[in-house]
Amino acid sequence: MSGELLLRHYGLTGTIRVLSSEVECTAEVTLLSGDQLILKTSARPEGRDSFRFQVAALAGLEGASGFAAPHLVRTGAGTRMFEEEEICGYLQTRLSGVPLHQVNATPEVRYRVGQALGRLSLALEPLTLPAMHRPVLWHVGCWPRLMELEEHLQSEPVAASVRLAMGNYVELIKPQLREVAWQVTHNDPSPFNTLLAGQGIAFIDFGDGCWGPRIQDLVVAASHLVTDPSLALGGSENLIAGYASVIPLSTLEAKLLVGLMKARQSALILINYWRAELFPAEAAYIKKNVARAERGLSILSALSVGEADMAVRRAGA
Repeated sequence: MSGELLLRHYGLTGTIRVLSSEVECTAEVTLLSGDQLILKTSARPEGRDSFRFQVAALAGLEGASGFAAPHLVRTGAGTRMFEEEEICGYLQTRLSGVPLHQVNATPEVRYRVGQALGRLSLALEPLTLPAMHRPVLWHVGCWPRLMELEEHLQSEPVAASVRLAMGNYVELIKPQLREVAWQVTHNDPSPFNTLLAGQGIAFIDFGDGCWGPRIQDLVVAASHLVTDPSLALGGSENLIAGYASVIPLSTLEAKLLVGLMKARQSALILINYWRAELFPAEAAYIKKNVARAERGLSILSALSVGEADMAVRRAGA
Protein backbone atom coordinates (compact mmCIF):
# COMPACT_ATOMS: atom_id res chain seq x y z
CA MET A 1 0.00 0.00 0.00
CA SER A 2 2.83 2.42 0.80
CA GLY A 3 4.26 1.83 -2.67
CA GLU A 4 0.91 2.52 -4.30
CA LEU A 5 0.44 5.72 -2.31
CA LEU A 6 3.95 6.87 -3.13
CA LEU A 7 3.38 6.40 -6.85
CA ARG A 8 -0.13 7.83 -6.88
CA HIS A 9 0.58 11.02 -4.96
CA TYR A 10 4.23 11.69 -5.70
CA GLY A 11 4.98 9.84 -8.92
CA LEU A 12 7.87 8.06 -7.18
CA THR A 13 8.93 4.43 -6.89
CA GLY A 14 11.53 2.80 -4.69
CA THR A 15 12.33 0.18 -2.10
CA ILE A 16 10.22 0.47 1.02
CA ARG A 17 11.13 -0.65 4.54
CA VAL A 18 8.63 -0.26 7.36
CA LEU A 19 10.14 1.16 10.57
CA SER A 20 9.06 0.67 14.18
CA SER A 21 6.33 3.08 15.19
CA GLU A 22 3.65 3.14 17.89
CA VAL A 23 0.75 4.91 16.18
CA GLU A 24 1.36 6.02 12.60
CA CYS A 25 2.96 3.84 9.94
CA THR A 26 6.48 5.05 9.15
CA ALA A 27 8.32 3.71 6.11
CA GLU A 28 11.80 4.39 4.78
CA VAL A 29 11.80 4.89 1.02
CA THR A 30 14.98 4.38 -1.01
CA LEU A 31 14.63 5.80 -4.52
CA LEU A 32 16.44 4.39 -7.53
CA SER A 33 18.82 7.35 -7.28
CA GLY A 34 19.80 6.23 -3.78
CA ASP A 35 18.10 9.18 -2.09
CA GLN A 36 16.10 8.28 0.99
CA LEU A 37 12.76 9.66 2.16
CA ILE A 38 10.33 8.96 4.99
CA LEU A 39 6.68 8.24 4.19
CA LYS A 40 4.22 8.55 7.08
CA THR A 41 0.67 7.27 6.76
CA SER A 42 -2.27 6.77 9.10
CA ALA A 43 -5.70 5.20 8.83
CA ARG A 44 -6.72 6.43 12.28
CA PRO A 45 -9.23 9.32 12.50
CA GLU A 46 -6.92 11.26 14.83
CA GLY A 47 -4.08 10.82 12.34
CA ARG A 48 -5.40 13.59 10.10
CA ASP A 49 -5.17 16.26 12.76
CA SER A 50 -1.76 14.97 13.86
CA PHE A 51 -0.43 15.07 10.29
CA ARG A 52 -1.90 18.51 9.65
CA PHE A 53 0.01 19.73 12.68
CA GLN A 54 3.22 17.97 11.69
CA VAL A 55 3.35 19.21 8.11
CA ALA A 56 2.53 22.76 9.18
CA ALA A 57 5.30 22.61 11.80
CA LEU A 58 7.87 21.36 9.29
CA ALA A 59 6.79 24.01 6.78
CA GLY A 60 7.07 26.67 9.49
CA LEU A 61 10.63 25.60 10.32
CA GLU A 62 11.93 25.86 6.76
CA GLY A 63 14.71 28.43 6.67
CA ALA A 64 15.33 28.31 10.44
CA SER A 65 18.96 28.19 11.56
CA GLY A 66 20.88 26.64 14.43
CA PHE A 67 19.40 23.16 14.00
CA ALA A 68 18.07 20.88 11.27
CA ALA A 69 14.64 19.35 10.72
CA PRO A 70 13.16 17.25 7.89
CA HIS A 71 11.88 19.02 4.79
CA LEU A 72 8.50 18.29 3.26
CA VAL A 73 8.16 16.79 -0.19
CA ARG A 74 5.06 18.21 -1.85
CA THR A 75 2.57 15.93 -3.56
CA GLY A 76 2.13 16.03 -7.34
CA ALA A 77 -0.77 18.40 -6.69
CA GLY A 78 1.46 20.70 -4.67
CA THR A 79 -0.08 19.95 -1.26
CA ARG A 80 1.79 19.29 1.98
CA MET A 81 -0.02 16.00 2.60
CA PHE A 82 -2.44 13.70 0.82
CA GLU A 83 -5.86 12.81 2.19
CA GLU A 84 -7.95 9.93 0.88
CA GLU A 85 -11.21 8.66 2.32
CA GLU A 86 -9.60 6.11 4.63
CA ILE A 87 -5.92 7.07 4.75
CA CYS A 88 -3.74 10.15 4.82
CA GLY A 89 -0.04 10.81 4.90
CA TYR A 90 2.95 12.90 3.94
CA LEU A 91 6.48 12.53 2.62
CA GLN A 92 9.62 14.11 4.06
CA THR A 93 13.36 13.96 3.61
CA ARG A 94 15.28 11.44 5.69
CA LEU A 95 17.99 13.16 7.71
CA SER A 96 21.34 11.43 7.99
CA GLY A 97 22.89 11.37 11.43
CA VAL A 98 23.41 9.32 14.56
CA PRO A 99 20.68 9.31 17.24
CA LEU A 100 21.86 10.81 20.51
CA HIS A 101 21.22 7.57 22.39
CA GLN A 102 23.83 5.80 20.24
CA VAL A 103 26.72 8.17 20.94
CA ASN A 104 28.90 9.09 23.89
CA ALA A 105 27.12 12.27 24.86
CA THR A 106 30.03 14.32 26.18
CA PRO A 107 29.38 17.53 28.12
CA GLU A 108 30.21 19.48 24.95
CA VAL A 109 27.70 17.47 22.90
CA ARG A 110 25.01 17.94 25.53
CA TYR A 111 25.66 21.68 25.58
CA ARG A 112 25.30 21.87 21.80
CA VAL A 113 22.07 19.87 21.95
CA GLY A 114 20.74 22.32 24.53
CA GLN A 115 21.64 25.27 22.32
CA ALA A 116 19.97 23.68 19.30
CA LEU A 117 16.88 22.96 21.38
CA GLY A 118 16.69 26.58 22.43
CA ARG A 119 16.90 27.67 18.80
CA LEU A 120 14.16 25.18 17.92
CA SER A 121 11.96 26.75 20.60
CA LEU A 122 12.63 30.21 19.19
CA ALA A 123 11.72 29.02 15.69
CA LEU A 124 8.48 27.42 16.92
CA GLU A 125 7.47 30.36 19.11
CA PRO A 126 5.74 32.54 16.47
CA LEU A 127 3.90 29.65 14.80
CA THR A 128 0.13 29.20 15.01
CA LEU A 129 -0.56 25.72 13.65
CA PRO A 130 -3.66 23.68 12.82
CA ALA A 131 -4.63 21.13 15.48
CA MET A 132 -2.08 22.45 17.96
CA HIS A 133 -4.73 22.11 20.69
CA ARG A 134 -5.69 18.53 19.74
CA PRO A 135 -5.61 15.90 22.52
CA VAL A 136 -2.07 14.56 22.99
CA LEU A 137 -1.48 11.85 25.59
CA TRP A 138 1.93 13.33 26.48
CA HIS A 139 0.56 16.83 27.11
CA VAL A 140 1.10 18.20 30.63
CA GLY A 141 -2.65 18.65 30.94
CA CYS A 142 -3.11 14.86 30.81
CA TRP A 143 -0.58 14.06 33.54
CA PRO A 144 -2.95 14.42 36.53
CA ARG A 145 -4.98 11.42 35.33
CA LEU A 146 -2.06 9.13 34.55
CA MET A 147 -1.97 7.64 38.06
CA GLU A 148 -4.97 5.62 36.90
CA LEU A 149 -2.33 3.51 35.11
CA GLU A 150 -0.40 2.74 38.29
CA GLU A 151 -1.63 -0.88 38.33
CA HIS A 152 0.62 -1.61 35.34
CA LEU A 153 3.84 -0.76 37.19
CA GLN A 154 5.94 -3.77 38.15
CA SER A 155 8.12 -2.37 40.94
CA GLU A 156 6.86 -0.92 44.22
CA PRO A 157 9.93 1.34 44.74
CA VAL A 158 9.35 2.79 41.27
CA ALA A 159 5.63 3.13 41.94
CA ALA A 160 6.34 5.00 45.18
CA SER A 161 8.65 7.47 43.41
CA VAL A 162 6.08 7.94 40.64
CA ARG A 163 3.29 8.62 43.16
CA LEU A 164 5.41 11.22 44.94
CA ALA A 165 6.48 12.97 41.72
CA MET A 166 2.97 13.05 40.28
CA GLY A 167 1.44 14.20 43.56
CA ASN A 168 3.94 17.06 43.68
CA TYR A 169 3.12 17.96 40.09
CA VAL A 170 -0.65 18.05 40.66
CA GLU A 171 -0.53 19.94 43.96
CA LEU A 172 2.35 22.35 43.51
CA ILE A 173 3.53 22.61 39.90
CA LYS A 174 0.46 22.47 37.67
CA PRO A 175 -1.24 25.49 39.33
CA GLN A 176 1.84 27.61 38.51
CA LEU A 177 2.16 26.62 34.85
CA ARG A 178 -0.26 29.34 33.79
CA GLU A 179 2.41 31.84 34.85
CA VAL A 180 5.10 30.60 32.43
CA ALA A 181 5.34 31.22 28.67
CA TRP A 182 3.37 28.88 26.38
CA GLN A 183 3.91 28.21 22.68
CA VAL A 184 4.04 25.41 20.09
CA THR A 185 6.49 22.75 21.27
CA HIS A 186 8.07 19.62 19.80
CA ASN A 187 7.09 17.84 23.03
CA ASP A 188 9.36 14.80 22.49
CA PRO A 189 13.00 15.78 21.79
CA SER A 190 14.20 12.46 23.20
CA PRO A 191 17.60 10.88 22.41
CA PHE A 192 15.78 8.85 19.74
CA ASN A 193 14.44 12.01 18.07
CA THR A 194 17.67 14.02 18.37
CA LEU A 195 20.39 13.38 15.80
CA LEU A 196 24.03 14.36 15.61
CA ALA A 197 24.17 15.33 11.96
CA GLY A 198 27.73 16.26 11.01
CA GLN A 199 28.59 19.35 13.04
CA GLY A 200 24.94 20.15 13.69
CA ILE A 201 21.98 18.88 15.67
CA ALA A 202 18.73 17.70 14.06
CA PHE A 203 15.28 17.03 15.48
CA ILE A 204 12.81 14.57 13.96
CA ASP A 205 9.30 13.21 14.69
CA PHE A 206 6.98 16.08 15.56
CA GLY A 207 4.03 13.72 16.11
CA ASP A 208 3.58 14.64 19.78
CA GLY A 209 4.00 18.36 19.15
CA CYS A 210 1.33 20.67 20.57
CA TRP A 211 0.64 23.91 22.42
CA GLY A 212 2.33 23.73 25.81
CA PRO A 213 4.69 25.43 28.25
CA ARG A 214 7.77 26.64 26.38
CA ILE A 215 9.97 24.95 28.96
CA GLN A 216 8.42 21.58 28.11
CA ASP A 217 10.97 20.75 25.41
CA LEU A 218 13.82 21.41 27.85
CA VAL A 219 12.01 19.27 30.44
CA VAL A 220 11.73 16.32 28.05
CA ALA A 221 15.27 16.51 26.70
CA ALA A 222 16.88 17.02 30.11
CA SER A 223 14.85 14.25 31.77
CA HIS A 224 16.37 11.69 29.39
CA LEU A 225 19.94 12.66 30.30
CA VAL A 226 19.74 12.08 34.06
CA THR A 227 22.06 9.07 34.36
CA ASP A 228 24.96 9.93 36.67
CA PRO A 229 24.14 9.83 40.42
CA SER A 230 27.39 11.64 41.24
CA LEU A 231 26.01 14.84 39.68
CA ALA A 232 23.16 16.85 41.17
CA LEU A 233 21.10 16.81 37.97
CA GLY A 234 22.46 13.49 36.80
CA GLY A 235 24.36 14.85 33.79
CA SER A 236 21.61 17.04 32.34
CA GLU A 237 23.43 20.16 33.57
CA ASN A 238 25.22 20.84 30.29
CA LEU A 239 22.07 20.54 28.20
CA ILE A 240 20.28 22.94 30.55
CA ALA A 241 23.22 25.35 30.32
CA GLY A 242 23.20 25.22 26.53
CA TYR A 243 19.47 25.90 26.38
CA ALA A 244 19.73 28.75 28.89
CA SER A 245 22.49 30.37 26.80
CA VAL A 246 19.87 30.81 24.05
CA ILE A 247 16.72 31.26 26.14
CA PRO A 248 17.49 32.32 29.74
CA LEU A 249 15.20 30.60 32.22
CA SER A 250 12.83 32.76 34.23
CA THR A 251 12.95 32.46 38.01
CA LEU A 252 9.74 30.42 37.98
CA GLU A 253 10.91 28.14 35.15
CA ALA A 254 14.11 27.39 37.05
CA LYS A 255 12.11 26.65 40.19
CA LEU A 256 9.72 24.26 38.41
CA LEU A 257 12.20 22.52 36.11
CA VAL A 258 13.24 19.53 38.24
CA GLY A 259 9.69 18.86 39.42
CA LEU A 260 8.56 18.88 35.80
CA MET A 261 11.41 16.56 34.84
CA LYS A 262 10.36 14.06 37.53
CA ALA A 263 6.73 14.29 36.41
CA ARG A 264 7.74 13.70 32.78
CA GLN A 265 9.84 10.68 33.77
CA SER A 266 6.85 9.38 35.72
CA ALA A 267 4.50 9.98 32.79
CA LEU A 268 6.86 8.06 30.52
CA ILE A 269 7.00 5.13 32.95
CA LEU A 270 3.23 4.99 33.41
CA ILE A 271 2.28 5.37 29.76
CA ASN A 272 4.82 2.93 28.42
CA TYR A 273 4.11 0.11 30.87
CA TRP A 274 0.43 0.50 29.99
CA ARG A 275 1.02 0.64 26.22
CA ALA A 276 3.41 -2.32 26.34
CA GLU A 277 0.58 -4.43 27.73
CA LEU A 278 -1.79 -3.16 25.05
CA PHE A 279 0.66 -3.91 22.24
CA PRO A 280 2.90 -6.77 23.40
CA ALA A 281 4.39 -7.27 19.92
CA GLU A 282 5.83 -3.74 20.12
CA ALA A 283 6.71 -3.87 23.83
CA ALA A 284 10.48 -3.66 23.33
CA TYR A 285 10.15 -0.56 21.14
CA ILE A 286 7.57 1.05 23.43
CA LYS A 287 9.68 0.54 26.56
CA LYS A 288 12.98 1.64 25.02
CA ASN A 289 13.21 4.68 27.32
CA VAL A 290 11.70 3.19 30.50
CA ALA A 291 14.90 2.01 32.21
CA ARG A 292 16.50 5.41 31.64
CA ALA A 293 13.45 7.17 33.08
CA GLU A 294 13.39 4.94 36.17
CA ARG A 295 17.08 5.58 36.81
CA GLY A 296 16.69 9.31 36.25
CA LEU A 297 13.70 9.52 38.58
CA SER A 298 15.63 7.78 41.35
CA ILE A 299 18.51 10.27 40.97
CA LEU A 300 16.34 13.40 40.97
CA SER A 301 14.16 12.11 43.82
CA ALA A 302 17.18 12.38 46.13
CA LEU A 303 17.18 16.18 45.78
CA SER A 304 15.30 18.52 48.09
CA VAL A 305 13.35 21.37 46.50
CA GLY A 306 16.04 23.84 47.53
CA GLU A 307 18.87 21.65 46.23
CA ALA A 308 17.07 21.19 42.91
CA ASP A 309 16.47 24.92 42.48
CA MET A 310 20.09 25.73 43.31
CA ALA A 311 21.41 23.07 40.88
CA VAL A 312 19.32 24.46 38.04
CA ARG A 313 20.44 28.02 38.80
CA ARG A 314 24.08 26.93 38.77
CA ALA A 315 23.59 25.13 35.44
CA GLY A 316 21.86 28.07 33.82
CA ALA A 317 24.15 30.76 35.20
